[in-house]
Amino acid sequence: MSTNQVDSVPGDKETPDNKEGHVDTDAVPADKDRNAADPTFADLGIDERVLAAIADVGYETPSPIQAATIPPLLSGADVVGLAQTGTGKTAAFAIPILMGLDTSGKAPRALVLAPTRELAIQVAEAFGRYAAHIKGLHVLPIYGGQSYGVQLSGLRRGAHVVVGTPGRVIDHLEKGTLDLSQLQYLVLDEADEMLKMGFQEDVERILADTPSTKQVALFSATMPSAIRKISKQYLNNPVEITVKTKTSTNVNINQRWVQVSHQRKLDALTRILEVEAFEAMILFVRTKQATEELAEKLRSRGFSAAAINGDIAQNQRERTIGQLKSGSLDILVATDVAARGLDVDRISHVVNYDIPHDTESYVHRIGRTGRAGRSGEALLFVAPRERHLLKAIERATRHPLTEMQLPSVEDVNAQRVTKFGDAITENLSSANVPLFRKLIEDYEREHNIPLVDIAAALAVSTYDGDNFFMEPEPPPSERPQRDRPQRERPPRGFGSEERSHHRGTGAELATYRISVGKRHRVVPGAIVGAIANEGGLRRSDFGHISIRPDHSLVELPADLSSETLEALRRTRISGQLIQLQLDSGPPGGGSFTRGPRRDRDGGKRTERRKPRS
Repeated sequence: MSTNQVDSVPGDKETPDNKEGHVDTDAVPADKDRNAADPTFADLGIDERVLAAIADVGYETPSPIQAATIPPLLSGADVVGLAQTGTGKTAAFAIPILMGLDTSGKAPRALVLAPTRELAIQVAEAFGRYAAHIKGLHVLPIYGGQSYGVQLSGLRRGAHVVVGTPGRVIDHLEKGTLDLSQLQYLVLDEADEMLKMGFQEDVERILADTPSTKQVALFSATMPSAIRKISKQYLNNPVEITVKTKTSTNVNINQRWVQVSHQRKLDALTRILEVEAFEAMILFVRTKQATEELAEKLRSRGFSAAAINGDIAQNQRERTIGQLKSGSLDILVATDVAARGLDVDRISHVVNYDIPHDTESYVHRIGRTGRAGRSGEALLFVAPRERHLLKAIERATRHPLTEMQLPSVEDVNAQRVTKFGDAITENLSSANVPLFRKLIEDYEREHNIPLVDIAAALAVSTYDGDNFFMEPEPPPSERPQRDRPQRERPPRGFGSEERSHHRGTGAELATYRISVGKRHRVVPGAIVGAIANEGGLRRSDFGHISIRPDHSLVELPADLSSETLEALRRTRISGQLIQLQLDSGPPGGGSFTRGPRRDRDGGKRTERRKPRS
C-alpha cells in the first residue's frame, strides 16, 4: 500500500505530573538540544520489526506524546491524549497497536476512527509505513466518496487494521460487511473534530457495538464535556496525557506577510516566484475551483504548477505528490484538506495565497515546511480588509510576522537578466557546444554576420523579447478607469427549482432536500460535517441551510456527480438516512426566504429563516 506520510515530529521529553494517572508534557521547538537522558524508541520497549521501520522513516527519538503514550498502551491501559495535530500522535498509537496485533485470520483487530477521509488516508498510510517489516499485516482505509467495491474487496481479503470515517463504518456495520467482534484496539483520532461534525451518535454506537475487552485510545486537541462523557462511559480508568505547546509554530520557519489587494495577488505572486529562491512551494487557496484556476494561470506564465483538491482521485494525488518529490513539479496549489498530512522534503516555501479564517489552519499550512530541523519560509497575502485576521494569527501563535515589500519591477528585471546569464553559463558546459559552434562559425563566414548578432537571434528564438522585461506600472492618473456594473440583488425568496450562485466560489448551487429535521435534533454543523465528509465536499461548497420540523433544505453544487449523489443518499445523520434529493418545492414553505448568516470562517450558521407565507 502507498505510505508516504507519517504524522510524527521530533520533540522534547515528558515531565510527569503529580496527579496519579496523568502525564503532563511540554513540547519545545525542534531545534532545541535534547537532553541526553531523553528516551529513545528502543528504551520504550518497541520490538525490532517496528524499530527497523522507524529507522527507515528517519526518526531517532520519540516526541513527547509518543514517549508518554506508548508505554501505557503497551501495558494494556486505555489512554486519553490531549495534543494538537503535528505532535506525532499517529505514531503514538500505531506503534503499540502493531506490536500487540493478532494477525491470524482476516477479521479486523484494530479500528481507527477519523473525522475526514483525508485524515483516514493519512493514518492508514502511516500504519503501512510502521508495519513495513511485519509480514502478512493488511491495513485498509474506508471512507465516504470512495467506491464500496474497493472497500468490500479489501474487507473480504482481510484487513487487520481498518481506518475509517464514522459514517462509512456505520454503513459497513449495517450491511454486515464489517465484523468488529474480534477487535482488540479502538482509536478515536481528533475526537473533538468528529463531535463538531455531528458524529457523536455514530461514534457512541460504534463504541457500544465493539467488544468490552478492547483497548481504547482517544486523542483530542481539547476536552469538551462531550469528550469527557465518552471517556468516562467507554474507557476503563484511562491514563490522561497532555502535551502543552509552548509555541504554535516552528521556530525554523521564517514567517512574513505582504499587503496586497485581491485583484493584484497574481501579479504579486509572479514577482515573488521570479525573485525569491525556492526549491518547491505549496500555495494554499480556499476553494477547489481556485486550485485549478491558479495552477492554470501559473502554467501559462511558465511555472511548473499543478492543483490538488478533494475532487482529485487518489491515484492522481499520489502521482502529483510523486512529481513534487522528484523535482518534476515545483509548485502545488492546494486546499487545506487536500494537503493534510503532506510531507515532502523539497518544500521550502508555503504561501497563503488566501488567508485562512482560523489560526489552526494557518499553523497546519505552514507546518508543511521547516520539518525535521530544516528551515522554511512562510508567506501570507493580506488584503487591506483582512488585517484583523493577521492580528488574530499573531496573537494565537504568539509570533509576530515580518512585513515584506513586494519585489519591484527593477528587482524582477534584474533577476531575469541574471537568469539569462546563468542559462548561458550552464549551457557552455554542454557536450553539444562544439557542434553548434561549428554551425555558427560556418554561418558567420557564409553570411558575414557578427557573432553577437547571431547569438541575439538565437536568444530571440528562445525568449519572448517583447515581454522579457516587466513594464513599470503607469501612474494612477494614467490607469484606465473601469466601469463597475451595479450588482443586481437576488430576490429575497426563491423557489427550489431556481438555482443561485455561491458567493464564495461563483459555483452554481441547487436546493436539495434531506430527510432529517428538528425532530431528529440536527444542527447545521452536523449537516455540513456529514455531507462534506461522505460527499468529499468543502464547507465552502454549501449555501443556505434551512432546518424544518421533519426535513431540511440544503444548497449544494448543482453539478454533483452521480457517484456523489448516490453516496449522499446513503449518508446518515443522527442515525437517520438523509435520502438526499433535489427539492421539488412543495407548497407552504418548501423554499428559502432568507439564507443563514455564515460566519467568516464558513463554520456555524445562525438560523434566521422563516417559511414563506
